[in-house]
Amino acid sequence: MRPAPARRARPRGRGRAGVIGLFGGSFDPIHHGHLIVARVAAETLGLRQVRFVPARQQPFKVGRHGAGAADRAAMVEAAIGGEPGFALERAELERDGTSYTVETLRLLRAREPGSDFALLIGADAAADFPAWREADAVAALARVVVFGRAGAEPVSLPEMWRAIDVPALEISATAIRRRVRAGLPIRYWVPDAVADYVATHGLYLDGEG
Repeated sequence: MRPAPARRARPRGRGRAGVIGLFGGSFDPIHHGHLIVARVAAETLGLRQVRFVPARQQPFKVGRHGAGAADRAAMVEAAIGGEPGFALERAELERDGTSYTVETLRLLRAREPGSDFALLIGADAAADFPAWREADAVAALARVVVFGRAGAEPVSLPEMWRAIDVPALEISATAIRRRVRAGLPIRYWVPDAVADYVATHGLYLDGEG
């Protein structure tokens, strides 16, 4: 694990029952790489819970989701069903329009004023963090945790609370969607329950990327 850089004061409202990790993304579809990141983050940071937060509409992927929000949420539920410490957070699914992290954090803060949140973001997303809507407010509302591949160049982000290493796993949702369109199996790329859901609902048979 990389050493934690010096940073400003922690977000206000620290809960007494442990930190809740928020892992956002398209999850289009959710795959084993996502699940491994969540598990490593939970163990490394001692998180009380990791909530998967599917975006209704990601700002950087407008019009490019392969599956609808309801299907992506259902696949997350199928993937984490029965897994202790993992949960689906519907905050962005229930809000119309583009899903901005700062708005989600404000909603969660208002809903759970005694909770302490850690926002889990990948190294690639961290590079774009300054362009996020109200990036300073995001860092004030949650502890920013950046995860990257073990052995990769460390991420330097002023707003970062911690950086953690995760196993290097060459798997992507884009590759999974392409396999589906090519008629190739996706078992072992995704949990069996997700593979079954994709096949049953005929997802990713059309489109690009």
